[in-house]
Amino acid sequence: MTTQIINGLAVEIDGEGDALLCIHGLGGSSNNWTPVLAALSGFKVIRPDLPGSARSSLLQHPLSIERYVAALDQLLAGLGVESVHVMAHSLGTIVAQHFAVRHPDKVKSLALFGPLVAPPEAARPNITARATLARSGPVAMQEIADAIVKGATSKETKEQQPAVLALVRESVMRQSPEGYAQSCEALATAQSAAIEQIDVPTLLVTGDQDGVAPPANVAAMAARIAGSRQVVLDGCGHWTTFEKPQRCMQELEQFHASLALIS
Repeated sequence: MTTQIINGLAVEIDGEGDALLCIHGLGGSSNNWTPVLAALSGFKVIRPDLPGSARSSLLQHPLSIERYVAALDQLLAGLGVESVHVMAHSLGTIVAQHFAVRHPDKVKSLALFGPLVAPPEAARPNITARATLARSGPVAMQEIADAIVKGATSKETKEQQPAVLALVRESVMRQSPEGYAQSCEALATAQSAAIEQIDVPTLLVTGDQDGVAPPANVAAMAARIAGSRQVVLDGCGHWTTFEKPQRCMQELEQFHASLALIS
């Protein structure tokens, strides 16, 4: 494994093979993918921290979906990577969809966890309010982290996996207040990509208790992406790879095996 800073982005790179770009979600980092790395052998796994998240610097201009896409495009160019498979979570799935539509020649497949095309209109004011709260500082970040643990993990995770609750909490609390605030604002203003244009194998994985990406909403996404496949994990909330790593690895291995058959 190597860790590099490229254009202000902290990025971890593991393995050899076809490039696989991993895009975490709001309050996440490259470690969103650590639990499923064992299923990614045979790939050159590229795991950046998005601008303003975890170890990566903020950009000179306010964050947006378009600027995330541009930053990832620059990252791949800096690494000399011309095309990638893409794996993403939550906010990262919105970025991935826009990237795939903007650069169809650069994306070979999409595996999206807790996917959404954009926030519901009713949720946007709450996300903006969270940005304002985050700017209050570390104490506010702890308050936000506790609320996310409560609202975005499943009943089973709360009862049986205390270490996962701690991991989610730590992931959010480790974000810089301004970086997290700008990430919230990028999410609050996100709009749907023209996902009907996506023409690569696509896997959509969500939890049966995921309030951010409810199964019905993901089914509506699947209907818009030709040939996509939806999987719903039992006893799982929104932090899919943390709450159900073994199931996620099984789905990824099956998905990647199907790609090998196609190629």
